[in-house]
Amino acid sequence: MAQRAHLPLDTRGASASPRDGAARSPLGTEIYGSLLSRILTSDLGPGDRLTIDALARELGVSQTPVREALHRLDAEGIVVRNHLAGYRVAPKMTRDQFEQMVEVRLLLEPAAARRAAERMSPEDIALLSTLEADMRELHEQRGSDGLTSYARFSQIDAQLHDAIALGSSNLYIRDSLARLHPHVHLFRLSSTSSITAEAIEEHQQIIDAIGAREPDAAAYAMRRHVEESARRFRAGFAADEEAAAT
Repeated sequence: MAQRAHLPLDTRGASASPRDGAARSPLGTEIYGSLLSRILTSDLGPGDRLTIDALARELGVSQTPVREALHRLDAEGIVVRNHLAGYRVAPKMTRDQFEQMVEVRLLLEPAAARRAAERMSPEDIALLSTLEADMRELHEQRGSDGLTSYARFSQIDAQLHDAIALGSSNLYIRDSLARLHPHVHLFRLSSTSSITAEAIEEHQQIIDAIGAREPDAAAYAMRRHVEESARRFRAGFAADEEAAAT
């Protein structure tokens, strides 16, 4: 039997819909994180083919957890399935899709942060601080881990935003944001260090406002974060458009 390859990932993964996490196996989650990291770091690029049999042989596992991981990535729009040709890495989002996603986030996430400041338990607020500390540590490791740390950062970023949405006690908001899967799409657009450094400070302002039980401040901090995040990621579109014009 082939020796299973080491899969370098944070198995906590990205945010999930409240309905889709119960049936996940640990190995399927691990493979999901590994494939997501490879996509976020462009080791697997748009249009690259992913076959269950080949991935199972490469990783030294059965086809079942690979199928589970690809099914999850397909549900998130990160890979696309063709009935006859298997899976391929999906194209990156278009500028129009990006702007529509930002619009929805601006409607939902400040409201979630406002409610979280009113309703979140002290234990869950402490979890936000733990996640933020993990993100700071990963940012500081970028000199050694490079894009791999960036991929892990994106997954913890998604978990932090999902925890705030859950803390709002409004499952319609949480489910709507989870269905967008904004973080895995956004982090495919750029890998510059400013994405992580500036996001960390903005997250801290959100967490401080939630911890201080200041709903208006929490909503404002979240709105500012979403707007600033959009500004940073728009730079990726500008670079692509400039390259296409030359």
